[in-house]
Amino acid sequence: MSDLHTNLTLPSDPQQVSKVEPFVLDVATRYNLSPGKQGDILVSLTEAVNNAILHGNQGDQRKHVSISFQHQQDSLSVLVSDEGPGFDPCQVPDPTCQELIECCGGRGLLLMRNLSDECCFSRGGSTVEMRFKIS
Repeated sequence: MSDLHTNLTLPSDPQQVSKVEPFVLDVATRYNLSPGKQGDILVSLTEAVNNAILHGNQGDQRKHVSISFQHQQDSLSVLVSDEGPGFDPCQVPDPTCQELIECCGGRGLLLMRNLSDECCFSRGGSTVEMRFKIS
């Protein structure tokens, strides 16, 4: 296997999201992750990158999305940062509420929170860190 790239920077173009899967596959191979854990990371990271491109950077291709994997003793942390103004994740409505069930919005954040072991925001909401236990 080639050297593992633990950082990836993408322009804010929705077509660039296709680069997330091979990036996750490299990480999964390196750390011998189960298919389930690999899937959780792939879905969570894809949602985070989509949100960063569409909502954070508002599709401005002059802006970038940065992805970083960090290995800790028993977990992998994935950080996704955009160049947008950020947001307050507490203000995103629960998409599972009956009155919002058919509305768009909030599902990606719900997936990120449910598939990761920990999900927190920093830099005013322009960076998300998701932790996944791997042992």
